Amino acid sequence: MVELGSLSAARDAYDAVATRYAQHFTDTLRDRPLERALLAAFAESVRAGEGEVVDLGCGPGHITAHLGRLGLRAFGVDASPAMIGLAREAYPELRFEVGSMAALNIADGTLGGVLSRSSIIHIPPQDLPAVVAEFARVLAPGGQLLISCFATDDPTIPTQSFDHSVMTAYRWSPNRLAGLLRDVGVSEVARVLCEPKPTDKRQFKELHLLAARN
Repeated sequence: MVELGSLSAARDAYDAVATRYAQHFTDTLRDRPLERALLAAFAESVRAGEGEVVDLGCGPGHITAHLGRLGLRAFGVDASPAMIGLAREAYPELRFEVGSMAALNIADGTLGGVLSRSSIIHIPPQDLPAVVAEFARVLAPGGQLLISCFATDDPTIPTQSFDHSVMTAYRWSPNRLAGLLRDVGVSEVARVLCEPKPTDKRQFKELHLLAARN
């Protein structure tokens, strides 16, 4: 099993804040109609094929549950045992597993979809290629991938680090991220860049990138 130092650090950091995180971030879609629409489009694309969907970096499980309500056979994976414990308590009808995004306990080419909602933000540039290769490995041909993260201010800059309340995080150039996916056989279908709201704590653009396994 591959154990990236960045993922180990993220596991420990989120274990320490799991309860507080769950209290503050379990209703994050309420004021995000565009993101709800993107998740609905992702779900419709997955349902056009077949297979389960994994919510990577699922945290306390609220987005996994949302995918279930959209008609998907969804399960969650997170590196943090504390987060998985909270998810299992909140949604006992769903499956949640402790696992590493760099070494998923999932057979090759078996999933209809992979969701990575902010789960790559703590992965440094040198580690991200291995992680996106793992995304590609578990997707069936035609399987759908939706990645959401913060975007760089200048699209020519591959990545920018920033201070995060939990641990160092990164913003990604949309073109760079799409290129990493292309390198592992996953083709971009669409991208959406959202401008920050005046009330947002971080004045960063958000990137939502939808792609499909070749």
